[in-house]
Amino acid sequence: MTDAFRFFLECINLFFIIYLIGYSSFLFLSVVAGAIELYRSYRLEQMHNKLWQSYYIPVSILVPAYNEEVTVKDTVISLLNLDYKLYEIIVIDDGSKDKTSQVLIDTFHMERVERPIRHLIQCQPEEEIYECPNQKVPITLIRKKNGGKADSLNAGINAARYPWFICIDADSILQYDSLEKIVRPVLEDENVIAVGGSVRPANGVVIKKGHVIKYRLPRNIIARMQSLEYDRSFLAARILLDKINANMIISGAFGLFEKKTVIAVGGYDNSTMGEDMELVVRLHEFSRMNRKPYKIDFAQDAICWSQTPEKLSELGKQRKRWQRGLFQCMWGHRKMLANPRYGAVGLLSYLYFLLYELLSPFIEFLGVLTMVLSVMMDMLNVKFMLVFLACYALYGILLTLTAYFSRIYTIDQKLSFRELILAITACFFETTFLRFYLEFVRVTAFVGYKKNKLNWDKLERKKMNRI
Repeated sequence: MTDAFRFFLECINLFFIIYLIGYSSFLFLSVVAGAIELYRSYRLEQMHNKLWQSYYIPVSILVPAYNEEVTVKDTVISLLNLDYKLYEIIVIDDGSKDKTSQVLIDTFHMERVERPIRHLIQCQPEEEIYECPNQKVPITLIRKKNGGKADSLNAGINAARYPWFICIDADSILQYDSLEKIVRPVLEDENVIAVGGSVRPANGVVIKKGHVIKYRLPRNIIARMQSLEYDRSFLAARILLDKINANMIISGAFGLFEKKTVIAVGGYDNSTMGEDMELVVRLHEFSRMNRKPYKIDFAQDAICWSQTPEKLSELGKQRKRWQRGLFQCMWGHRKMLANPRYGAVGLLSYLYFLLYELLSPFIEFLGVLTMVLSVMMDMLNVKFMLVFLACYALYGILLTLTAYFSRIYTIDQKLSFRELILAITACFFETTFLRFYLEFVRVTAFVGYKKNKLNWDKLERKKMNRI
């Protein structure tokens, strides 16, 4: 019995080591590919070696809002400052209990109108519609019965006048050129049906009319660690997977979609907490099953600045929600796993998200547990184990810093020596502390799952540094 248990622990330890090596290799390839792509794009910008034309795709910008009176005004003002000519803004108030709608009505002198809306996608009914035609672009406010974020987006799609729409969060600010850059892949390739943008933490950033006036790492250590995490995430897997048309996620904070295709697949699914990922996966599935040429692109230079939680409790709520949404999406589309009919999405992306996103906290917890048991049974070289884990941690820190400094270099921002030290120390704590905290949060995300599977856990909002 002891020999069998020892053999079992040895197998688990071997799997764990292979698992870490596999993740490290993927992270290395993706970060290097991302850094090269960032540098290439930066050099093209510097040489102006791009085709600039006065072509504009009509775009409807959808802003779902629930109890967003603190940030929604700044968000709409930032949208009015976009360097773009042909778009509209639609704010969907999803039954807010605060003054979200009143803030917009008072700020932009909006007037109530009677406007019929054709319901191509099912959603909760509209209660009131307000419009403001006297701004740079039309602004529409829809007040509706509460139905959740996905339901609000479906209502916005129904009301949208233009063939393409963008969804952003009500606590986000688009950079002045983001709209122009996120539509560029559509001009370059007629098969593009969706484009994801980059999301960066707005904590500590000063923005004036869509321009970044001052960039610095957030003073709050929790937000600072997330800033590094975001840069690694968006630089790494998304750029690499974009090369093989296998991106499974477009962030709900900033994404561009072809309206007719989204309507064809039934719009957003309001029965999941991961409606952004679920829609993208369904677009892959729809296009593959109907043998429709398509491309889901990633515009890494189209930037949306969004607030990140500054408290561990708030961050925990957010990541539990993300983990539940990931599970719901992957379980709902489990037939894609290792299915060659779905190309690289089924053979590579789904497997990556399954092993290194959904199951990773459980695998890593099991790996640590078996290592402890192996040490107790004198089956493991402790010195080797500690050196291996230290090398793995340093390797992760190096790749995170590579991603962060690549991003800083390509947006022409300067870092002081103090900022450099803050970045290095934050990266150390992100690898040694935040990672394990988030692993614990994700392991416990399914406690009370049936009760909380559609609970959004509203996060605290603050005014952004906008001048």
